[in-house]
Amino acid sequence: MEGCFAPGKNIYMVGVKGTGMTALAELLCHGGANVSGSDLPEVFYTDAILKELNISWHESFDSAHVPPGADLVIHSAAYDREKNPELAAALAMGLKVVKYTDALGAYSEQFDSSGIAGVHGKTTTTALCGVLIRAASLPACVLAGSAVGAFGGRSTLTLGGKYFVAETCEYRKHFLSFRPRRIVLTSVESDHQDFFPTYESIRDAFVEYALLLPQGGTLIYCADDQGASETASIVLQKRKDIQAIPYGLKAGADLPPESGFVITGIETKNERTVFYLNGFDEPFVLRVPGRHTVLDAAGALALSLSLLKTEYGDAFAGAARKFLPAMRAALELFSGSRRRSEIIGEAGGILFMDDYGHHPTAIKTTLEGLREFYPARRIVLSFMSHTYSRTAALLDEFAASFDNADMVVLHKIYASAREQYRGGVNGKTLYERALERQSRGGGPEFHYAEEVLDALPLLKSNLKKGDLFITMGAGDNWKLGRALYDYFGKRDKA
Repeated sequence: MEGCFAPGKNIYMVGVKGTGMTALAELLCHGGANVSGSDLPEVFYTDAILKELNISWHESFDSAHVPPGADLVIHSAAYDREKNPELAAALAMGLKVVKYTDALGAYSEQFDSSGIAGVHGKTTTTALCGVLIRAASLPACVLAGSAVGAFGGRSTLTLGGKYFVAETCEYRKHFLSFRPRRIVLTSVESDHQDFFPTYESIRDAFVEYALLLPQGGTLIYCADDQGASETASIVLQKRKDIQAIPYGLKAGADLPPESGFVITGIETKNERTVFYLNGFDEPFVLRVPGRHTVLDAAGALALSLSLLKTEYGDAFAGAARKFLPAMRAALELFSGSRRRSEIIGEAGGILFMDDYGHHPTAIKTTLEGLREFYPARRIVLSFMSHTYSRTAALLDEFAASFDNADMVVLHKIYASAREQYRGGVNGKTLYERALERQSRGGGPEFHYAEEVLDALPLLKSNLKKGDLFITMGAGDNWKLGRALYDYFGKRDKA
C-alpha cells in the first residue's frame, strides 16, 4: 500500500460515515489525498464533519459510484466484499481494496506510532493522550474511537506529522494490522464471545499484539487489571528487550516505584477527583468521575511523557518541567468523550448522562464512580445489553453490576448482525436473574420495558429533582435519555 496515501491520490471509502472511517478520512485529507465515498442515507454526527472537510459521498451503494481511477478503496468491516455492489465492482475493476483496519495499519507505518488497546478504557485513554500531547506541544496526530469534546467534537486531533497515537480494536484481532512502537494496555478480560470463546483466547490475542512491538519497544500496562498484568507477564517472559511501564495503585508491586506510574492516593471532593503519582510533587485533578478514569489518566500520562522523552532525549527533564503545568491544566479541563459519562444536560433539576459501558466491569466501575462523585443524587439507570452471546456468557456478572444504582430499567437485547445465537437468553432473562439476586440480598429497584421508549411513562412519573439519570449500553437506549431530557426541559419552560 506504499504511496497510496500520498498527496493527490484518489481514495474512495465505502461506509465513510463510520466513526473510524470518518476519522481516517480526515487524516488522509490532511495528508493531501482526495477522498470521496458512500454510506447509508441515515444522518449521523459525522455528516457535519465530512461536509466541513469538503468530502463528497453517495447516500446509497451502487457499482456506478466507484471512480475507475481510484488509487485505493477502503471499506468498513460492516460491508462484505462479495455482497456490497461497490466493493464487488472495485475488485472486478482491479482496484486495490482494503479493510479500514488494514488501511489504518498501513497508515501507522508512516509514523512513530503508539497503539492504545484494552477491553475497557481505550477511548478515554486515547482522548486523554490527545489533550496531554497538545499541552506538551508534540507534533502528533491522534485518532480516538469516539468524538471528543476537546478535539472540537471530532475523533481526530492533528498537531503534526511525527507521532501517531490511535485507539486499536481487539475484535477479530483487528489490531494486528497496526504497527506500534509503544502500546498502552488498559484491561484484558473475557469479551466478544462470538469470536473469543474463552478468556485465554482473548488474552492470547493481546499477547500476540504486544509481541508486534519492535526491538526495545515499550509496553505500558495497567497493573491494577489482572488480565493486563497477566498479559504483560507473558509478553515479558517471551521478549526481554521490551521496556515495561506499569501504572496504577499496584504499579510498584512487581517493579520498583521509579519504574512505573504508581498512584499513591485518590480523593474525591467538590465534584473533582484528585490523584497523586509517585515522583510528582503536585497532584493531578480530573472533573470526570470514577477511579477508572484516574487509571486512564495515569496511562495517558505514561504514554505522553514517553513521547516527550523520545522528542527531547537528554533534555527531557527540562521539557517535563516546562510542560507539566500545562498538562495538569489540560487534565482538569478534560470533559470526556462522546458516550463516555457524557453529560447531556440538566432539566427539571435532573442531571442526564449517557455512557457506552456494555460490559459488566465497565458498568460496575462507572456506577461506583458516579456514586462517589455524586453522593447526594439518586442514580436511575436504563441499561440495554448488547449481543446475545455476551449476555449469556456473563449473565451473573451483569446481574451483579448494578448495585450502585437506586433504580434500574432493563430492556431487550440489542442484537448484532455479526452473531448467530440460538440459545434461550434474552433481555427478560437478565431482568429475572437480577430480581433473583435482589431477593437474596437487596439491591436496586428493577423494572423491565421491552422497547426502549416503553419506559417513558414509568420514568416521567418517577424521576425527580436531584436525580441522576443515565443510559448505558452499546444499543439505542440513548434515545430514552434524550426524550426524557426534552420532556423535562419543556416542562421547565411551561
